[in-house]
Formats: sequence, structure tokens, C-alpha cells
Amino acid sequence: MGKAVKIYCVIFISILLFLQSCEKDVVNQPVIIETGSVTDIDGNTYRTVKIGNQWWMAENLKVKHYNNGEAILNTSIIASDSAWEACLIGSYCFYSDSLLGCLYNHMALEDSRKIAPEGWHIPSDEEWKTLELHIGMSLQNTNEFAWRGTNEGEKLMNKALVGWPQSSIAFGSDLYGFSALAGGCRLHNGFLNQEKNTAFFWASNVISNKAFYRSLDAQKKNVFRQKTYRTYGMSVRCVKD
Repeated sequence: MGKAVKIYCVIFISILLFLQSCEKDVVNQPVIIETGSVTDIDGNTYRTVKIGNQWWMAENLKVKHYNNGEAILNTSIIASDSAWEACLIGSYCFYSDSLLGCLYNHMALEDSRKIAPEGWHIPSDEEWKTLELHIGMSLQNTNEFAWRGTNEGEKLMNKALVGWPQSSIAFGSDLYGFSALAGGCRLHNGFLNQEKNTAFFWASNVISNKAFYRSLDAQKKNVFRQKTYRTYGMSVRCVKD
């Protein structure tokens, strides 16, 4: 091989490696456009992020009073499972509210006194779909149930090893600043999932006494959509009016 050809090959490989590096940087580059904050009735302040045309809370709700100042029923994690199962009014519990927020049954979300900060609300199933579409899920996938999409869940998860188990397959990129954490859930029978490897978020919609929700899992990269009993306890992310 001639000297000129060798030089050309070295230059070509160098350019190719440079372009691949640039492409990788672009892929991993956060696409957060705008951030802000919102404060609830208890004085808790939450980070917020604009994703597409929506403003989302970037932390789980941890308010313990309705917007009129009246207390939400606290069905503590140390209470019997049957106490949670039998509760037919708005209720919450927590095991790390400063980091993971509270787990609310759906009745708390439906209460006319409202738990979302003023000017914000519980996202509907359609608003969750809007978020999923913006971050890359196909329209067909958004309308499906169970696990859908490709890596949209990974994009919503907090960055790898922060709030998720080290065995996590879906190392979160937190590409849009949503920063989902593994808050777990409380089942309708009162059993509390404390494995800290899943995230569950309510939607506002109720059909035949069951409510829609989304879920993320440490062993999955996509997003789960389903509806279940309103007596489950799940995390809440609010969206701006």
C-alpha cells in the first residue's frame, strides 16, 4: 500500500471515529428545553420540566392535605393491610416521602377538594399518551395495553443506579428530565411492594370502577399501560393546566 493511500485511510478512520463520537454525544444529550417549579398546599416545592408542549412535575407528589387545607387520610404502612383494603375514601401512605413521595389510592385523586397544586391536575390517559408520543413511541403502541414501545421507559427513568437497583437492565438516561423513581405500589389488598424496582403512576380516567395507570420496571425499557382497582396505591405526577 502506497504512503498516500495509508495517509488517506488514517484520515478517513479518524473522521469516521469523530463522527461516531459526535453522534453518540447527540444521542445522550439531554433534550430538556425548560424547567421550573411548583409548590403545593403543604409548602412542598417540586421541580418541573417542559416535555413537548406539556409541563410535568419531575418529582412524585407528597402532599398530605387537600387544597382546602383538610387532611388526606393517612393509612400508614404500619397499619394492617385490611385497613387499606377496606378504605373507600381518599388515602395515602409512604415509606420514604422525601425521596419517593406518597402512594395514593385513586379516590384521593377523584376528591373534589383536589390534591394537585393550584393550576395543575392529575394527567389523563390521553395526556400520558401525548408524553409517550413526544418521546418516541408510535401512535399504535400508545393505544395498546401491557408493555408497549421500545426504550421510552428508559428515557423517563432517573439516571442509572440513582433510585433504581444496581441489577437494573434499563439504565435510565433521564433524557427529558422526568426523573422517574422506583416508588413501588400498594396493592388493593393492602400489601406494600417495597422492592424498589418498579414505578407506578396514576392517570385520572376511571372505567367500570377501574383506573388507568403507567408502570416502569427495572428489568424493562418500555412502558406498561393498564387499568386496575382504584384501591391500589400509586405515585402521582401532575401536569400543568
